[in-house]
Amino acid sequence: MRILFMGTPDFAVPSLEALLAAGHQVVGVFTQPDKPKNRGMKLQPPPVKVCALAHDIPVFQPTKLRDGTALAQIQELAPDLIVVAAYGRILPQEILDYPRLGCINVHSSLLPKYRGSAPIHWAILNGDQESGVTIMKMVLALDAGDILAQQATPIDPDETVENLHDRLADLGAQLLPETVEKLANGTAVAIPQAEDQVTLAPMLSRALSPMDWTRPARALHNQVRGLIPWPAAVTELNGTRCKVFSTTVLEETTGKAPGCVVAAGKKGLKIACGGGTVLQINELQADGGKRLKAADYLRGHPIPVD
Repeated sequence: MRILFMGTPDFAVPSLEALLAAGHQVVGVFTQPDKPKNRGMKLQPPPVKVCALAHDIPVFQPTKLRDGTALAQIQELAPDLIVVAAYGRILPQEILDYPRLGCINVHSSLLPKYRGSAPIHWAILNGDQESGVTIMKMVLALDAGDILAQQATPIDPDETVENLHDRLADLGAQLLPETVEKLANGTAVAIPQAEDQVTLAPMLSRALSPMDWTRPARALHNQVRGLIPWPAAVTELNGTRCKVFSTTVLEETTGKAPGCVVAAGKKGLKIACGGGTVLQINELQADGGKRLKAADYLRGHPIPVD
């Protein structure tokens, strides 16, 4: 089958590779433009571009999709199907309508839950015990198309966004070839989403970062693991603003007020939280400093116990 693939970040790479491994003819790849990164601000290609070039697949990086140029390129490629995975752009109706088998999207949630740009983060922020991948038909409305395939997976209570991201990327890649095959032979079953069960996963912002120690330790733990790597959970320790990257919910309880330092030593920082619960900070980064184990940080920045 002639397939046009659209994707940008690491999440999309396993899906592209799965299509190639299944023997499909990927006639081209659409991805976001190269972006400057690191201190030298040198232009860096997106991971999907790197993968496509390694397989000698033509790469297109349009800055606009609505001026007719992208549609003309797609018409020249003449795909039977467009497969999208974390492309980062909304496709206009004329592109959605072009392929004879339509456009499908690999989405990292169990739709209709978590439509939007940050489904993995919000699943962890909300303390969900389950996530998954949905492959759906694409329509103009955001993540609202009929479901073609879906696979669930449990979320470990200590799993971070980064860990779950990689697992879901692989899960989507496993589910994609069989879904494409069903579309090709006409056996695919499209199930409408239940609109009364829709929840949203909006873009993240730094407004989510401040840690409120009156919340229970488990909720703060979810905040930490759900905001990695950006914007990261943030707190102030002895007058210094720090990003928090790793925590542990402790079984112990305390009568100290939320935000008080219960202990500071080789095991890290123990902070009193809401409901008498205790959260241990294992890894952090002070503004202007390096990411460190909490015990290493404390050696150079002692914090008094309240």
